[in-house]
Amino acid sequence: MIVRREAFLDRVRERGEYDTLQEAERAARVVLALLSAHLVGQVRAQLAARLPEDFVLILLNPLQSAEPLPPERFVRATAAWIEGATEQTAAWDVSAVLSTVADTAGDDLLTEILLQFPAGYDLLFGRPQPT
Repeated sequence: MIVRREAFLDRVRERGEYDTLQEAERAARVVLALLSAHLVGQVRAQLAARLPEDFVLILLNPLQSAEPLPPERFVRATAAWIEGATEQTAAWDVSAVLSTVADTAGDDLLTEILLQFPAGYDLLFGRPQPT
């Protein structure tokens, strides 16, 4: 089921405690752009099919990373893309967006997504896995 744009951004805004939907959208666009560079194959297409149309093109961007970034570097990369961000504020942005993505994806697809990333991404998605 595809989530409506407003509902998706409302969840991001609430989780990120942003004052406006524009702030939530900025975070969503940056984090999804970085996420898109690391997802491949059917998992990427399945997630895109569940996101609002505005974000599908971001997720399906053809640029690919040579290898997934460790979670800490993903947060640092997010900070580098957001003007005035620190690693702490970027971690907040990543968490707000990826936890919303996790809800949108559902448990089965999220499990497949996490298999494409190094250990530690479960925490970024707000879904700690048993060790």
